[in-house]
Amino acid sequence: MENILQQEAPTYEVGARKWLITITVITCAIMELIDTSIVNVATRQIAGNLGATIEETAWVITAYAISNIIIIPLTGFLSNIFGRKVYFTASVILFTISSFLCGASGSIEMLIFWRFVQGIGGGALLATAQTVLVETFPPEEVDKANGIFGAGIVMGPTLGPVLGGYLTDNFSWGWIFYVNVPIGIIATFLSWKYIKGTKSPIVGKVDYWGIIFLILGIGGLQMVLEEGERKDWFNSNLILGLTIMSVLGIIAFIIRELKVKNPVVDLRVLANRNVLVGAALSLAFGMAIYVSVFLYPVFVQAFLGWNATRTGLLILPSSFLTGMLMGVNATLLQKGVSPKILVFIGFGAVIIYEVVTYFLATPNSGEWDWFWPQMIRGFGFGFIFVPVSGLMLSGLKGNALAQASGLSNMLRLLGGALGIAVINTFVTRRLAIHRNDLMGNISLYNPESNERFYGLMRGFQSQGKSAQEAQQMAAGAMEGAVSLQSAVLSYAEGFLLIGIICACVLPLIFFAKIKKGEVVDVGAVH
Repeated sequence: MENILQQEAPTYEVGARKWLITITVITCAIMELIDTSIVNVATRQIAGNLGATIEETAWVITAYAISNIIIIPLTGFLSNIFGRKVYFTASVILFTISSFLCGASGSIEMLIFWRFVQGIGGGALLATAQTVLVETFPPEEVDKANGIFGAGIVMGPTLGPVLGGYLTDNFSWGWIFYVNVPIGIIATFLSWKYIKGTKSPIVGKVDYWGIIFLILGIGGLQMVLEEGERKDWFNSNLILGLTIMSVLGIIAFIIRELKVKNPVVDLRVLANRNVLVGAALSLAFGMAIYVSVFLYPVFVQAFLGWNATRTGLLILPSSFLTGMLMGVNATLLQKGVSPKILVFIGFGAVIIYEVVTYFLATPNSGEWDWFWPQMIRGFGFGFIFVPVSGLMLSGLKGNALAQASGLSNMLRLLGGALGIAVINTFVTRRLAIHRNDLMGNISLYNPESNERFYGLMRGFQSQGKSAQEAQQMAAGAMEGAVSLQSAVLSYAEGFLLIGIICACVLPLIFFAKIKKGEVVDVGAVH
C-alpha cells in the first residue's frame, strides 16, 4: 500500500525465490481472511467452555473486526516507518503468537484481548500482501499473482466457517487458532529471508491526531455495526454513545485529513471521479462477498440440515472459477479492455445470483439447486475484484495511488460489516412480519389450517398418543412449520436485498472516466 513507484529501478524476482514469496504472502493473506469468519461456527462451544454468554462470546468476532479495519489504512504509513520487510515479518509473528494465546485463553476476557491483537497483525498481512506481489513479478506476469490473490480474497471468508466447523467438531475450539501456528512459523522464516526491505522516508510531522480520530471514528462505527442488532440498536445507551463517538470521530478525521500537510490517509484522492466511483463499488463488493458467506451457510445448515463440510465442498468449484477469471481479467485489462465493461458483467452476474437464489431458497432445495447459482456467483466475483481496483487506480501516480489502494481495502471490509449488520436487522424484522402474517391464517375459521391441524392430530393419535397429547403436539408442529416458513422467506428476501443494493450501485460505473484504449496497470492493483 505504499508508494512503490518511488523506486527508480525496480528489480523482479525469478525462479524458486519468486514463487516462495508468492506462496508466503498469499498464504498469510488467506490465513488472515479465514480468521475473519472461522470463529462464527464455534461461539457456542467457546461460551460453554469459558463460562461466558453468547453475547460476551460475540465480542471475540467483534474485537478482530475492529482491529482489522483500523490497522488497514495505517499499513502504508507503518511500512514507510519500519520498512516493509520488518513490518510484514513482525505482523506475521504478532499474528502467530496471538493465535496461540487465543487458543490457550482460559477466560473470555483474555480471548477477546488476544483476538484484538491478532487482528492488528492480520490486517497488516492482508493490506501489504499484494504490494509485495507487485514488486515480485514483472508487469507481464503480474496477472498470475493477481488471479491467485483474488481467489484468496473470495475463498478466505468462505472457507473460514467450513474449516472452523470441522476443527471444532473433530478436535476442540482451540484448534481454530492453533492451526495458524505452524503456518505462521514457516511464513515468518520465509518472509524474513526473501521479502525486500523497502522503506520510504517520512517527511514532516506524523499525523497522530489523524490516527486517533480514525480509531475513534472507524473503530466506533465497526462496534455499532457488530453489536447494534444484538443490543436492539438505539434502545441501548452503549450503541447510542458509540454512534455519537463514531460520528464525531469521522467528522474530525475528515476535517483533519483534508487540512493537514501529511495526512495518514489522504482523502483528497476522492476528488478523483474514478476513485470515488471505485470506492462505492468496493463497498458494494465487500457487502456481496461477506453477506453471501453469512447467508448461504446459515440457510443450508439451519434449514436444510447440511454439515460444514458439505456446505464448503459445494462452493469450492465457484471459488476456483473466481480465481481463474481474475487472472483472465487482469490480462484483458492489460490488453486495453475497459474495466467498466468487466465490472458491469461482474455485478450483473452477482445480481442474477441473488435473484435466482431468492426463488430457489426453499426447505426442499438440494445440492444442484444451489450449485449452479454458486457458479454464477463465482463468475461474477471473478469479474469484479481486479477491474474495480483497476478502475479506481487508473491514472493515479505516486502517493495518490497508494492512498486510493488503502481506501479500497478498508472499504471492502467495511462493506462486509455494514452488509451483515443491514442483513441481520432486515432478516430479523422480516421474520417477525412473516410470522405474524402466517399465524393470522391459523384459526378455527380457516378450513385449510383446520384440516392440517386435525390431520396432524390423527397422525399422532395413530402413534398411540392421547387426544390431549396429540392436540399439543399438533399445535407445536403447526407453530414449528410457521417459524420455518417465516425464516425461509426472510432469508430468501435477504439474498434479494443484496441484489437490489448491487443494482443501485451498478449505474455508478457510467460516471467513471476511462480514456478509449487506455491500458489499466494491474501492477498498481494492490
